Amino acid sequence: MHQAFVLAHTRLTPVPQLPRIRLHLADDAFALWEETERQTGLTGMPPPFWAFAWPGGLALARHLLAHPGLVAGRAVLDLGAGSGLTAVAAAVAGASAVLASEPDPFAVAAIGLNASANDVPVAIAGDVLDGTGEDADIVLAADVWYERQLAERALGLLRRARNRGAMILVGDVGRAFLPRAAMRVLACYEVPVAADLEDAATKRALVCTLS
Repeated sequence: MHQAFVLAHTRLTPVPQLPRIRLHLADDAFALWEETERQTGLTGMPPPFWAFAWPGGLALARHLLAHPGLVAGRAVLDLGAGSGLTAVAAAVAGASAVLASEPDPFAVAAIGLNASANDVPVAIAGDVLDGTGEDADIVLAADVWYERQLAERALGLLRRARNRGAMILVGDVGRAFLPRAAMRVLACYEVPVAADLEDAATKRALVCTLS
């Protein structure tokens, strides 16, 4: 059901600024959100994060493809993977294994479809935020800083993963709960954003690590 829904409401298209990657993307976030609630009969569902290339993910994916040595031959965990953009980018850049963590069943379906569309292997797990990063060498966290409780849990995992030796890479546009004091900026990218989701045509997105 979830895979059929994703296919029915998205188009397989090259990702802006990342022509090597194609994703199943939607055109209208709010219409898709309403249709998701109508199809499931549920209200208060999260936005369809899985149907869009969010700015932090775009920046982080660009960074990985520009610097494939960061992930080549290493195991990667992508937190709150959404569409799977950064997970796919890590796999394209040569990661030895990629695990996308995502509890939303629609996102799980989208990640599977997007991995197949790019001919790369991406495993999928549910919520792993109480752990230490699933033994990954690199932990990615893009666009997960929009809600306080989620941000606190994500930061806790990132710190535990770093303490056991993992590299941490974060992509974001500086949303309310990004822990800037705990971050060191590695790069900045101007990336396009969806007009109905953001307040501008482009955003300056940061790629950071824990300081």
